[in-house]
Amino acid sequence: MTGPQVLELHAQALSTSGLQGWIQDNVIPLILLGIAIILLWIGGKGDNAGVARRSVGLIVGLVALGIAVSGNGPEIGNFLAGLLVG
Repeated sequence: MTGPQVLELHAQALSTSGLQGWIQDNVIPLILLGIAIILLWIGGKGDNAGVARRSVGLIVGLVALGIAVSGNGPEIGNFLAGLLVG
């Protein structure tokens, strides 16, 4: 095989599944750990209302992240629409 043929074979085998797996396994837990440390630090200063506000925002963000990562967005949207429409 010549150089361009080898490169073409390698290019066909490329995918983003390894990167997605690494992000799910490593980056997300590190971000959550950082957020938890920040919330504990803010709570240590006595700003409990600020911690509560940020925690609600964090939960909403985690729900959005979970929907995005799982790929079940349309099913969840249909379920929520069914709750409102009937």
